[in-house]
Amino acid sequence: MLWALLEPVFRAGETFPHDPAISEAEAQLAWVEQSQAVMVAVNAAGAVVGTYYLKPNSLALGAHVANAGYVVAEHCRRQGIGSRLCQHSLQAARQLGFRALQFNLVVSTNTAGIHCWQRNGFQVVGTLPGAFRHRQLGYVDALVMTQSLVEGPIP
Repeated sequence: MLWALLEPVFRAGETFPHDPAISEAEAQLAWVEQSQAVMVAVNAAGAVVGTYYLKPNSLALGAHVANAGYVVAEHCRRQGIGSRLCQHSLQAARQLGFRALQFNLVVSTNTAGIHCWQRNGFQVVGTLPGAFRHRQLGYVDALVMTQSLVEGPIP
């Protein structure tokens, strides 16, 4: 069920750094088993329309910052599902005790994703020149984006 949603996105090689030849078992390990929380969104008919994962962005002393990944079914894009998943993940990350959420590798050509994250309060804090090997376009920039999950200044 989840694989049917993830497979076309991973195979496309346009937004996630996973090997486009990733197996279902490897995808399950990366998306579900190595995550702290996973959300699967379904429509009224029970079809999977989106998903996200949350996990610590780093080890030990950096584990208070979350990392997340999102996929929305292609036929459901531009309906606000990504934004609702983002908002849900921010609430979930707070409940799990994370102090910030960071995206390490937002592909610069993923304009819909970038606009969605910015509408939901994320800021670009850096550009990584040529950091993503896009399957169609070659080497493109990637952005680092973040959002605080705590009130006031972060000490």
